[in-house]
Amino acid sequence: MAFDSLTEKLQNVFKNLRSKGRLTEDDVKEALKEIKRALLAADVNFKVVKDFVKSVQERAVGQDVMNGLNPGQMVIKIVNEELVSLMGAETTEIRLQPGSAVTVILMAGLQGAGKTTTTAKLAGKYKQKGKKPLLVACDIYRPAAIKQLQVNGEKQGVEVFSMGESHKPADIVRASLEHARKNGNNIVILDTAGRLHIDEDMMAELQEIKDTVDVHQTILVIDAMTGQDAVNVAKEFNEKVGVDGVIVTKLDGDTRGGAALSVKAVTGKPILYVGMGEKLSDLEQFHPDRMASRILGMGDVLTLIEKAEAEIDEEKAKEMSRKLKKAQFDFEDYLESISQMKKMGGIGSIMSMIPGMGGIPGMGKMKGLDEDETEAAEKRMARMEAIIYSMTLEERRNPDVLNPSRKHRIARGAGVDISEVNRMVKQFGEMKKMMKMMGKGGRKGKFRMPF
Repeated sequence: MAFDSLTEKLQNVFKNLRSKGRLTEDDVKEALKEIKRALLAADVNFKVVKDFVKSVQERAVGQDVMNGLNPGQMVIKIVNEELVSLMGAETTEIRLQPGSAVTVILMAGLQGAGKTTTTAKLAGKYKQKGKKPLLVACDIYRPAAIKQLQVNGEKQGVEVFSMGESHKPADIVRASLEHARKNGNNIVILDTAGRLHIDEDMMAELQEIKDTVDVHQTILVIDAMTGQDAVNVAKEFNEKVGVDGVIVTKLDGDTRGGAALSVKAVTGKPILYVGMGEKLSDLEQFHPDRMASRILGMGDVLTLIEKAEAEIDEEKAKEMSRKLKKAQFDFEDYLESISQMKKMGGIGSIMSMIPGMGGIPGMGKMKGLDEDETEAAEKRMARMEAIIYSMTLEERRNPDVLNPSRKHRIARGAGVDISEVNRMVKQFGEMKKMMKMMGKGGRKGKFRMPF
């Protein structure tokens, strides 16, 4: 995640605080100096950092904290609360029109921020909630922008309204509203054109759209990878055309993430969603308290549960549980479990949300894995998939038939050494034995996870 480095630095500060039985005012000031450096290194706005540290210090050096039973923990609690406050305190929804009235949402942003993809992601979210969204292609300048929206709309099962590249965006929007009213669409999402930089033509076009129809929500899409530039863009858009909320994209990347921590304080506008991947399902509602918890390495169990509920088939999960209890699972079931893990974002994403794991440097290093690296585990998992896909259906469902000649054939098909096939089959067998013992109430045997 974007806050990997910040999380690691804050964890080191907190570790020092916890190690002290009693805290002096100097201890707190030194810790805040380190927190200030960490936030600035994460590209958080300087004024925002200054105000944040001041607020924490005023609360942290109070009598109740300094004379408390565990002052170190109290300081950490204060930092957490101030982080939540900094990012908006409350989860903010996009405000929709009441009843069956059509809600018009205008999506704006610079070119390259991921606006068109995010627009399709948002439409998918509303479709899941039982709404009938309509995507409107208003970007008549960027080559293939209309086609990109149409392809993504089709993947989401959402209709896309387009009039090609020869009409003015304001005219396209007016026609799209007529179409929406006739076809029962209750949310109209406008994918407007982006530019490489803010210019007068861009702002004039957005204002013309707003003058032509009632735009109920203007959502700005900003790229976390551009750091403070993203915050400056948000400020300018808000001043010139008005913004109701922000979506921050690419927050899963190797960026410093300061934009997400600065945008609310600088613009006064809430972050509504964050893009956490390239898949059309990778758009998470922004919860300031959960994000603060992840930044501080305390995990995010609620988001993990929501991901599991959204991605995992309940009936398949029950069937898998039954098979595990009776030790009747096979390599087909193994493939299914890998698929479910991938849908939830992979090992790294899952581990970053588990309390105590998020604070491990890199958000992905995990105890118990061979090389202590999530990336290595993901690669091993990919090789496991290749091995299983190289098996026949009979071999997947009945691993007992795997003799040496079959294993050699599988190894060649998967492009791995025979030793990897042997190791995976052996570990699979050990896991089955352990499940049998657990099912009979026996002792838990020791085994190594095969990835």
